[in-house]
Amino acid sequence: MKKIQELAARIGGVLRSPALLLVRLAWGFQLYESGWGHLTHVEKTAQFFQGLHIPFPVANVYISGATEFVGGILLMLGLFSRLISVPLLLNFCVAYLTASPGAIRELLHFQKPDDFINDSAFPFLVTSLLVLAFGPGRIALDALIFQKSSAPGRPKG
Repeated sequence: MKKIQELAARIGGVLRSPALLLVRLAWGFQLYESGWGHLTHVEKTAQFFQGLHIPFPVANVYISGATEFVGGILLMLGLFSRLISVPLLLNFCVAYLTASPGAIRELLHFQKPDDFINDSAFPFLVTSLLVLAFGPGRIALDALIFQKSSAPGRPKG
């Protein structure tokens, strides 16, 4: 059994970077599209935000839209991945708190986790958390840029 576990761990190690790339590309593109939608339909999105009682709805459309648009591009590229994951996490926590407070209440009361998981913010929240926790993987600009600058024997900067 130990040999099987070791083999599975090796296979998982080989698949780590391609899997992270796939997640970054798929959800990064969705973020890019969502942000683009916010930024090109400001009035409509601001009306939606106003209906959720979000203060300064137009400003928040630009903040949320820019975070998603730029965040999606950076995730797809694997550039400043962990850094952009923080504002993305905050963005989707706010999305849950404003658009789906019932889903959070039900989850916290161990009632219906389906509402929380099926929310449109969920995959973005999970992607941001995964990239923050595990980084973008080796198939990313972060790996190219920061690996070379921190290689042993090389001056930084």
